[in-house]
Amino acid sequence: MKLSIIILNHNSAKLVKYLLKNIADLKFSMQYEIIVVDNSPQHELKEELRSYLPYIELIEIPNKGYANGNNMGIKKAQGEYILILNPDLYFKDNAIEKMIVYLDDHPNVGIIGPKLLYPNGHYQHSCTSFPNWRLPLYRRTKLGQTKKGKAWLQKYLMLDYDHQNTIKVDWLFGACLMVRQDAVNEIGLLDERFFMYFEDCDWCRRFWQKDWQVVYFAAAQVTHFHHRDSAGKSGIMGVFSKMGRIHLSSWFKYLWKWRNK
Repeated sequence: MKLSIIILNHNSAKLVKYLLKNIADLKFSMQYEIIVVDNSPQHELKEELRSYLPYIELIEIPNKGYANGNNMGIKKAQGEYILILNPDLYFKDNAIEKMIVYLDDHPNVGIIGPKLLYPNGHYQHSCTSFPNWRLPLYRRTKLGQTKKGKAWLQKYLMLDYDHQNTIKVDWLFGACLMVRQDAVNEIGLLDERFFMYFEDCDWCRRFWQKDWQVVYFAAAQVTHFHHRDSAGKSGIMGVFSKMGRIHLSSWFKYLWKWRNK
């Protein structure tokens, strides 16, 4: 089998239905499978997806986070390549086939991510340099407005790069990732110590550790109806929201894990 598509649902049943219809409309010629993992409290998808169930595999699990949910799908995946998707995506053209062709032609690449676009067509940041301890200071406080802060953020956010060309990057955001099954077998699954956030950064770092390249693939474009929950409150006040606290907790776990690297 060429491709396994994994969609993780948490209280987004309608978005999952739209995405499944979108994928069906693409009419792939290759052999593929779809695995939907539902970690919603009420396991809402079974009824919503009744008409899809003959064609997809639905896994119902407790909510133990992004890494755990996607790992459940990865463990079931039979494809040469695994496509991990958030439900809030829309594919307009042959972006998925383009990613497959790129991986076929570049055997040293372990993971790629497409160019993500907002619904208005504007570019959405989906790759950055690896962070260090300065990240929350420059992202969440006025230190980011200082000369040093601006220089650090310029490098971290890759603002000197136009994001119009394919390039090797440190890491990719986890909303839409295609990974090589052989690479995953070598480096392992997503680290479930991260409930949400930084598991994608950690994973990409582990890919690089084993000499698997991580590539931002600009030729494939995907619309992402993105809402950043961790930024519900701006600046330092964000740490007082639930998602802000989860984000900060994952940051400290990431920092500790890679402290000597």
